[in-house]
Amino acid sequence: MTIQNNHISESHTWTEILSQGTVWKTVLQETWNHRVMAEIVRGAIHKREWLFVGCGTSFYLAEAAAVSWTLLTGQAARAIPASEVLLFPKLIAAEGNQLQAVVISRSGRTSEAVRAATVLRRELRITTVGITCADQSDLGRACDWSMVLGAADEQSTVMTRSFTSMLIGLQAIAACTTGNVGFVENLRVMAEAFAPRISGIAAQIEKFVAQHSFADYIFLGQGPFHGIAREAALKVMEMSCSYSQFFHALEFRHGPKAIVSPATCLTFFLSDSAEGPETEVLEEMKELGGIIVTICNRASAEIRRSSDLIIELNLAAAEVVRLAPSIVPCQLLGYFTGLRKGLNPDQPKNLTRVVLLD
Repeated sequence: MTIQNNHISESHTWTEILSQGTVWKTVLQETWNHRVMAEIVRGAIHKREWLFVGCGTSFYLAEAAAVSWTLLTGQAARAIPASEVLLFPKLIAAEGNQLQAVVISRSGRTSEAVRAATVLRRELRITTVGITCADQSDLGRACDWSMVLGAADEQSTVMTRSFTSMLIGLQAIAACTTGNVGFVENLRVMAEAFAPRISGIAAQIEKFVAQHSFADYIFLGQGPFHGIAREAALKVMEMSCSYSQFFHALEFRHGPKAIVSPATCLTFFLSDSAEGPETEVLEEMKELGGIIVTICNRASAEIRRSSDLIIELNLAAAEVVRLAPSIVPCQLLGYFTGLRKGLNPDQPKNLTRVVLLD
């Protein structure tokens, strides 16, 4: 069975997923040349901790960005939903001017994100940077500084290239604060190498989806890949209305593995630094009957024996550089699963492009 749908060639979601490698290169140029880059870099010298804030996909982006920031700069960083800023502001322990906040919103209009930026800046007196894809946004006006990555903007409801592009932009900012120009070049080289491969990965995912039907989707990632696993679960849920969950890979042994069966699709994001222990979990879940999707840089013999589908990135790049491309197969998994169920990816059930509150 091959999935065919009359609106696939006209789908904004499809076009935006395929465009990512090319758009990443443009976003890197936008970030590097942005007028507020110098202000952010200059201000970073005096900060001890970074707080990344978002809602939904932008919160999972915040988690991946916070991990990236610590790995690239050595500074403490954490992610928090915008709603926590609004409902429990006392949980944010600001030490004078030592905390820097970054609020993320594709549209720059999401009510909770804009309100959180206002609380952070005006009530908590925390310097705030807004990251968005839209000019003249409410978020931009609410923050001390605002960086707009216009090339990453989308017409679709579900965030795909905006997630990866804003992540890459934030990674580039982190590298610039430490003068690591080589890392920014590594991102550019990765984008160049990955762009022509997306259509081939799409063909692999389309074939896999056509051959399987699942009751549960599980996404497993440790360390820098945990935020990616969370976003992957959301993509499949949004685009295909399927039941999906995320866990730290090794935590899945501690109770959640009870659900594993041939109707369970388990996607593993394998890291370089913890591949051995993660592979042990992968092998165990295969023995329990689960269908295994593995996303890794290069697959070992053990991984090949226990995987039903392997997406190898084969990128000559550090682990943190591979976060953005690692999510693309799962965007495609959600997309093709939705098509198989007769859903329109551009009109996801119960969702709107921007969440606006009264």
